[in-house]
Amino acid sequence: MKYRHSFHAGNFADVHKHVTLLALIAALQRKEKGFLYLETHAGRGLYDLHSADTHQGAEARLGIGLLQAAGGSHPQISAFLEALARARTNCHEPDAYAGSPVLAALSLRAQDRGVCCEIQAAECRALERALNIYPRMRCECIDGYQGLAAQLPPPERRALVLIDPPYEEQSDDLARAGDAIGKVLARLANAVVALWYPIKDDRDLAPWLARMAEQLPAPALVAELWVHPRDARVGLNGSGLLIVNPPYQLDVEMQEWLPELGAALGATRQGGTTVRWIAHEQH
Repeated sequence: MKYRHSFHAGNFADVHKHVTLLALIAALQRKEKGFLYLETHAGRGLYDLHSADTHQGAEARLGIGLLQAAGGSHPQISAFLEALARARTNCHEPDAYAGSPVLAALSLRAQDRGVCCEIQAAECRALERALNIYPRMRCECIDGYQGLAAQLPPPERRALVLIDPPYEEQSDDLARAGDAIGKVLARLANAVVALWYPIKDDRDLAPWLARMAEQLPAPALVAELWVHPRDARVGLNGSGLLIVNPPYQLDVEMQEWLPELGAALGATRQGGTTVRWIAHEQH
């Protein structure tokens, strides 16, 4: 695997994914009982937006850069910006971008715990350093899909699983991630699973989502944000999250803050946002 997330760190898709992740964690924390946060493709945890690895934050300027300039009136967007500010203070890097392992680690309570999997040795060592100050989160240098089998079901009997593969081969990664969701639910039927996917071509994406809707044994919704026309040939047109077993009222809340987030990231020009149920819609 050659993929490194560094170049894309802090882009609009990262921002969409991470605001949603913190919303999911907040929703799970409405209950006192703890849960396991489990991530399959964690990356290095922190990214220097002035480094050559990120091309001096080239993509971040059209992601977190735009959002910081716009600010956020909705509490969920503000919570993300506050979490990022805390992560920067903790690592003493005012221009760093925090990945999902660090953002999740900042949010875990004493009764929660987290495990992040990263298969690339150099990235895993960097992740260990990034998580060193967060006692509720640890990382394992293993294939994330193997980590699912090793960690589930957890003693807590509650879990939030983030699956975010590199999509070097999109159709293969989508198929493998879909299979992984089935295995997660077989081990823990009430697990909340968030699968991030790129929006590049609806001709490939729509049939996959239709298959997932037919196969999933649990309620599921999709939340999408796109900043280019969905069939444009620019590479990454948008960002999607398939959320299985979404917490109560998550869809209603997302319909409030996702349009505001999209507007801040430029989705009102040629893009858009949507939150919709694809399986077992709840009323």
